[in-house]
Amino acid sequence: MFSFYVKKIIFLCFTFIVFEVKSVINPENYYTFPPYNFQIAVLKYNGGGDWYANLETSLPNLIKFCNQTIGTKIKTKNAVVTPSSPDIFSYPYVHATGHGNVVFNPSEIENLRNYLTSGGFLHIDDNYGMNEYIQKEITKLFPNNALVEIPANHPIFQKPNSFPAGIPKIHEHDGKRPQAFGVFIENRLVLLYTYETDLGDGWEDADVHNDPIEVREKALKMGANILNYIFNN
Repeated sequence: MFSFYVKKIIFLCFTFIVFEVKSVINPENYYTFPPYNFQIAVLKYNGGGDWYANLETSLPNLIKFCNQTIGTKIKTKNAVVTPSSPDIFSYPYVHATGHGNVVFNPSEIENLRNYLTSGGFLHIDDNYGMNEYIQKEITKLFPNNALVEIPANHPIFQKPNSFPAGIPKIHEHDGKRPQAFGVFIENRLVLLYTYETDLGDGWEDADVHNDPIEVREKALKMGANILNYIFNN
């Protein structure tokens, strides 16, 4: 446990993000965020899948929503980063999505694993069609840490927005229930895999999928919960 937190401190210093543990409890929530700008990123992976799906409006809309509603100060333009790049250590949150094949080579596996075990966070959102491929890559990434379903009572579904049933359903594909899976390192969620929900589609501009406002708001609120979790755990 001690070694993990040492790594996390090193990671945060490297990215100029300082986490301050506060004892002041807000009556509604007690989350805090770094008091200055930082950037989040989209993962540009290999394998032929469309890593660029949702690229234009998805993360920018999530950033805007979080900055306006939960006090983050995220830079409005997200970055794009490859799994092997040392720049990945500059981003506390990396988002991956798409519809097809995903392949990580050995050097990418090593770099991603170092990033995640040093305090980083990877959110993989299946845009429909990733599942059979990404499951294999997650196993390669963490062969000794099982990908487990995250229960509805986990903190990521509680603050600052309540989702008592767990991950919400945004888009329907095969009539399956939405699920959130995770890899935990020393009790901290470091990799989140959302399946049969399509959160990223719900973050896009309204005219992309013609989603009603309540569906888009549900997706954005869940995204805010994810970022809230990252900066408090």
